[in-house]
Amino acid sequence: MTEISRPSRTGLPVVGMIGGGQLARMTHQAAISLGQSLRVLTGDRDESAALVAADVELGSHTDLAALRAFAKGCDVVTFDHEHVPAEHIRALAAEGVRIFPSAEAIRYTQDKRVMRERLSQLGFPVPRWAWLAEAGLADFGLPAIVKTVSGGYDGRGVFLVSSLEDELPETDLIVEELVPLRRELAVQVARSPFGQVAVYPVVQTVQRDGICVEVLAPAPDLPEPVAAQAQQIAIRIAIELGVVGLLAVELFEVDGGGLLVNELAMRPHNSGHWTIEGARTSQFEQHLRAVLDYPMGETHLTAPAVAMANVLGGPPGGMSIDERLHHMMAAEPGVKVHLYGKQIRPGRKIGHVTALGEDMADCRARASRAAAWLQLGEAS
Repeated sequence: MTEISRPSRTGLPVVGMIGGGQLARMTHQAAISLGQSLRVLTGDRDESAALVAADVELGSHTDLAALRAFAKGCDVVTFDHEHVPAEHIRALAAEGVRIFPSAEAIRYTQDKRVMRERLSQLGFPVPRWAWLAEAGLADFGLPAIVKTVSGGYDGRGVFLVSSLEDELPETDLIVEELVPLRRELAVQVARSPFGQVAVYPVVQTVQRDGICVEVLAPAPDLPEPVAAQAQQIAIRIAIELGVVGLLAVELFEVDGGGLLVNELAMRPHNSGHWTIEGARTSQFEQHLRAVLDYPMGETHLTAPAVAMANVLGGPPGGMSIDERLHHMMAAEPGVKVHLYGKQIRPGRKIGHVTALGEDMADCRARASRAAAWLQLGEAS
């Protein structure tokens, strides 16, 4: 493992984050204002966080020796992804490393079958589902959604199956009913080792081709009882699964107004990026507070309406990203921009923009125009 640099101690805790993507980058930004030092373990010095953080070490998240070396000098260790082997997390914890979330908690984000089984046992509302090693598609009924048990994200590992002739990967799979979906919602909740929780307003997420393209906070026209139910589900899941840090709970709102739990993420999440400008405490600061066992920050919105749009890489050619940024800022001076320092590839998330205001339709339009400028070099 190669060390890039290491800052001097400040008398405040050092937080280690395994993974060097945009979540670590934005957590680093939150750590600065708190006076914390964020140490990052990444496999690539060109990853988002490695480009800006002062304390970066190169190593693989699957290498226990690299993880042990990285954890030395960290007061607490956390993650910007769920791919660290559970046995490595257990080994570090057994050696006295304060590491959150625990292996026992994070396994529910690493294995969808285990997650579905546990949520069902606890009585949480989930789609009707089955493990394909024990049940066939013909018996379950089609059309249906088939998911890989591990490794899927941003639409990867998720398949709409309408025929028994459809090809599926040769791996561990679960099948879920195709629910009568009204829209998708999400809730962020943070929990500390002491057991304090803080929950954010419920948001609506808008998906296109399996990728989240917009987040609207608060979720428009969501009845208060349904919003309260969604928040209570998120809080209960965090407590029941023993989560420490940020938990994102993705939900389906189905016809008739009911809620079903779709996915879990135990880290800062794309559906919470709006909180940087749109909430009193960002999800990234809240995650740091939680894993450090600090008191939680306020989660109230800073404006009546907040719209976040992801910026995806556009087709090659055309004006440079710097030129696009100039045009976007001139056209939408009130929109806040976050670019992740990533190489641009078509369809890749390279940043996000956030618009705040009094009216959701206006915020959403401004965020959409800003994202289009950065993706395409022209307003949508």
